[in-house]
Order: sequence, then C-alpha cells, then structure tokens
Amino acid sequence: MPDPTSPDTNDELNTAKQAKLENVGALSRDQLTPDAAAEPEGHDVPGHDHRAPHRPPGKRVVNLAGQPVIASPAPAPTRDGDDAGVNPYLLPGISLLLLLTGLALDYYRVGFFAGYVRLAWYAVAFLLVGWKVIRSALQSIPSGNVFNEFLLMSLATLGAFAIGEYPEGVAVMLFYTVGELFQDAAVNRAKRSIRALLEIQATEVTVLRDGQAVVLDPKQVAVGDTIEVKPGEKVALDGTLVQGPASLNTAALTGESVPQTKQAGEPVLAGMVNLESLIQVAVTAGYQDTKLAKILALVQDAVGRKAKTQQFITKFAKTYTPIVVLLAALLVAVPYFVVEDYVFRDWLYRALVFLVISCPCALVVSIPLGYFGGIGAASRTGILFKGSNFLDAMRELDTVVMDKTGTLTQGVFAVQQVQPAPGTAPEQLLRLLGALETKSTHPIAKAVVTHVGAAAAGVAVENVEEIAGHGLRGRVDGRDVLAGNTKLLAKFRVAYPPEVDQVVDSIVVAAVNGQYAGYLTVADAPKEDAARAVQELKADGITKLVMLSGDKDSIVQRVATALGITEAHGGLLPEDKARYVQQYKDAGHKLAFVGDGVNDAPVVALADVGIAMGGLGSDATIETADVVIQTDHPSKIATARRIARATHTVVWQNIWLAFAVKGVVLALGAGGLATMWEAVFADVGVALLAILNAVRIQRMRF
Repeated sequence: MPDPTSPDTNDELNTAKQAKLENVGALSRDQLTPDAAAEPEGHDVPGHDHRAPHRPPGKRVVNLAGQPVIASPAPAPTRDGDDAGVNPYLLPGISLLLLLTGLALDYYRVGFFAGYVRLAWYAVAFLLVGWKVIRSALQSIPSGNVFNEFLLMSLATLGAFAIGEYPEGVAVMLFYTVGELFQDAAVNRAKRSIRALLEIQATEVTVLRDGQAVVLDPKQVAVGDTIEVKPGEKVALDGTLVQGPASLNTAALTGESVPQTKQAGEPVLAGMVNLESLIQVAVTAGYQDTKLAKILALVQDAVGRKAKTQQFITKFAKTYTPIVVLLAALLVAVPYFVVEDYVFRDWLYRALVFLVISCPCALVVSIPLGYFGGIGAASRTGILFKGSNFLDAMRELDTVVMDKTGTLTQGVFAVQQVQPAPGTAPEQLLRLLGALETKSTHPIAKAVVTHVGAAAAGVAVENVEEIAGHGLRGRVDGRDVLAGNTKLLAKFRVAYPPEVDQVVDSIVVAAVNGQYAGYLTVADAPKEDAARAVQELKADGITKLVMLSGDKDSIVQRVATALGITEAHGGLLPEDKARYVQQYKDAGHKLAFVGDGVNDAPVVALADVGIAMGGLGSDATIETADVVIQTDHPSKIATARRIARATHTVVWQNIWLAFAVKGVVLALGAGGLATMWEAVFADVGVALLAILNAVRIQRMRF
C-alpha cells in the first residue's frame, strides 16, 4: 500500500494491484458502516445503503432540528460502469465453455471449425475476459505506469493470437482473470474483517430529551445528553452509568468474553453491549472522541504503514517488470545472431511465455495481504498494531522493559496480610478497622473497607478524628481505636513490636483502648497473568527482562523476585527511566517499553516498540504507543510476538514460493521447455497459493 510520505505515492496508486489493497486501508469509518458490510459481493463503493435501516417501533427518528427523517431511496450501486447485478463469474464461465468447446472441435478436426470461424470463436472467448485487462493497460500509459502486469498479459496473449496459438492465448487470459477474481475475494475478505470490527459502532442511539425518547444518529448527540440502552443493544457513546449495577459485554473492545459489572458513576464505553436490564448513560464524549472511534482510526491507519518487506517488494516490482520486458525482447532478437536455424515464431513464443511467467502479482498482492491479516488477527485478540512495520519490529525484540504499577500490577491497593497481636482474633481486628476506615476517603482506607466487606456493617462508629499524615482516631463499638501508621501509635504513646518498622509494604497499624492490636499490609497486587507473562517472554527468546518503577525500591525488588524478573530498579522519575532505556539501546539491544500512564510517554516514544497497557483507559498512551494492548493483560505481549512471527513466516513463505517457481519456469521458458500452460501455473497458480497462504493468518489461533 502506498506510503503517504513516499515521493512515489502516485506511481504506487496507479498500480492496480496496489489500488485494490489501498481500498482496504483508505476506507473511512463513515464509509465502512454496518450497511456497507452488507453490500453485494464485488461492490467496490462502500457506504451505499442497500436496505432500509431498522427503526425501533414506537420511536421517532429526527434530525437536530427536531424534524422527522425520511429515508431516501439508495442509489443503484455501480462498478466501473458495469451492471451491478452481473455475477462476476458469468463472463469467465462463458469464456471457459467456449474454450473447452473449441479445444474439442480442434481435437476432432471438425470441418467448419477453421480459418476465420476458428479465429472468431477464440476471439470472442478472449474478449469476454481480456478486454478489461487490455483497457487497464491502455489507461495506465498516460500516467506513466507502463510496465505493469496488465501490459505483460496483453502483450503475451495478443502475441499468442498473432502466431496462431489461439487456445493458449485464451487460456492465459482466462486463468489470469479467474485468478484476479480469487484475489478480489481475498481482498474483500480483508475488507469484511475491518467491517466486522467497525460494526461494533452503533448506528442509532435513543436519547432522552424533554421527557421523550428520540432516535438519533450518534454524531448528533451532545455531551451531557442522557442515552438509553436496552438489553442486547450496543452502547453508542462514552459516558457514565446513571444507575447501576449493569452487566456489560466488552468482548468487542477487549477480546475478553467475561462480562463486566459496572456500578452507578462508573465509565461505560462505546461498543460495549448491555446484557440485562434497561440502563441510562450520561454522555461524556462526542462521537469522534470516543475511545472506540480512536481505536478504529488506529486500525484503519495501521494498514497504511508499510513494513520494510512491503517497501522492498514495491520497489522491486517497479524495477523487475521493465527488466523482464527487456529480457523478453532480447530473447527474440539475440538468437537471430547466434542461432543457425533461427525461427522467429519459436523464439517469439518463448518470449511470450517469459512475459506471462514474469508477472509479480503473487508478491504485490499476497505480501500486503499477509501483513493485513496479522494486524486483523491481533485486533481480534485485543492487540492493536499501528502499522505492519511494528509487526516486524516486535519479532526482532530481545529486550522488554516494563513499568510496574498498572502494567505488571493491578494499580489498585489491596490487603495482602493480616497480622493480629497475640490475644486478638483476626476477625475482631478486621471488624474494628473496617468500620473505622469507612470514615476515610484515602485509597488505603478504601482497600481495607473493600477487604472487610459486610463484616463491618452495623458497627457503631463515632467521634472520628482524622490526624493528617498519621491516620484515624475514633470510638468503634464502644472502644477507642487508632488506625494508621506507626507515627500515629508513637504520638499516642502506644508501644508496638520493633519488627513492625521493618515491614516493606504500606501498613495500617491498629491500637484498641491504648494497646497494640496488630497490623494489616496493603500493597498493589501483581496481575493474575503477570508471572505467566514473564515466563512466556523468557521462553519466547527475550534475553533481557527489566522492571523500572517510581515506587520504593524495596517494593519493586519484592515484586520482581515474585515474578521472576532478574533486573529491577525503583524510585525512578520518568527521565530516569528514559536514561535506562537509552543505555540499553546504546548497548545494542532491540527493546520494547511497556507502560500505562502519561508519565511513561517519553520512554514509550524512545523505545524501538512502545507498548501501551490498557488502551481504553488513556488517550495519551494510544497517541504515543506503537502497540496498544486493550485488555491490560501483560501476557498479551508474548501473544503479539507470536502473531508477528506467524505473519513474518507466512510473508516469507510467499516470497520464496514465488521466486522459486518463477525462477524455474522462467529458465524452462527461455529454453523452450515450458509452454503457456506452465506459464499460467507459474503466474496465476502461484499467486493463488500465496493468497490462500496469506489468508490463513486470519484463521490462526493465538
């Protein structure tokens, strides 16, 4: 696909094969609507509505002025001036029937089938499939794109007619056209995979205005409006849940099939599906500003960023084709001077075979299609690559540097350990602390309350005093309770064991009626798959795993040990992280940095591959990173590498297949040992095999 920054963009766009794939990446989100996804096969103009949109009964559909919307009939779809309803396989089918009949008449030497009758018969068979190819060859000349596959096919087949090889000329053009149809089908499949992703955008939304429910286009809904979502409907816009709880399917966004439960006031994102009761959502972002819209734009833009392999093949094809035409001309001319029994017709036939074999369509189409398949496969698992170039870079990594909080850990505090004093029951300690901490909004207090749960319900709490930098003091269930850090106990002269000062994690120390009662440790727990992620990356060939964090070094080292990371550094500022990453790069490492926050943006930009965790939660990470992992699962890093390797394998399988087969048949053709039939296989057959191999990526399980 053309690179927008390339000076050769116009030339690339004039190559018909590239134009087909460019259509895949250039389609806008407005064009690729669910209605467009329902287009008839072969329709090249997406976005035309071929059926009346579904309108829920009992609701008015209005525009911004409050006027009813009357759907106008959709224009009849067209394709290059052809009738929309014509089956694309009809003309090739007729051509095939004429070819087979002609071969039978030739074989049985039927008397009337000779001279002009025979020529006209095969000419009709040829024109049914060849006139578009000849037209494309002529139309590309004014733009300077002369040496393309259309010219090669036209020269070869018309030359076959010129020397009387009518059946072979028809066969080459027929099988070439059938190959083109299969290639179109493969590209359309790629388009449909994009459309399937875009279908998670709702096309209608129910808005509550002036006590009435009206159905609008999501683009017409303003921030601050309240929308209504029925069970089974998609949420159209980002917002906050007005009342809860609500069960939502987030698989379209995250790839995870387990529903999420949202409470009132929690964020709800466009693309989520309401599973149970009717809900209302207060809109917080316009249509173009939703997380979903940005993600879809990211997927669209990814197709336009070419990998080095694609760039090489594009340049190679532009040089390779004119060289082959020159060699074909030399194959006719040079033997005249060096061969004693030179026969012009024989050497011209060899040159025509040479031209057919030389078509680079297997490379030009299947390689971008392979990368596109890799991007599509990754997006279905919740991994967004911003370009095929990052698929290559992901495969080449030897070092992965990760942030701690929010990347390898959950990013929320949770009670890790309960250590009551001798003579104090754990249940009693938790009950008293949980009740007192309900009066605080501190994150650590919230973690304690969440851990204790209903056990603290109904406990009387009074005379609560918050002592800044120390903790809480209050009367709980008739007892004087202190809850905070060790400075709080020292302030009230409560003795506690000296080993309490050695605890690494954040700590909540308790005293009841002036006596030490025990403590809780509160820490940011590792994610469930964090240890597995580290193991998979090591097994996958990552030789250096590093954790960099702004948290206390003692905590960082403990988490690193628990996860199996051998190198970790804590107490770092963003510039310190950047310094470490630069050192690794200077040492020759190919590295990725994985982070989740705005403060990681400088390091993400510095790394060879910047990976953002939780792309749904931070706009800044989406903008800065090269790869976005939507699910917050660090194990997806290894999945991304598997997808990158599979894509690379398929792409290079296609390259070697095309070069090997074409090289052998080119040599045979030049030596007069290969006919047009072998040439057809070398061109169309190899192209079809390469395309089927590229499509295979979209069926792989990662």
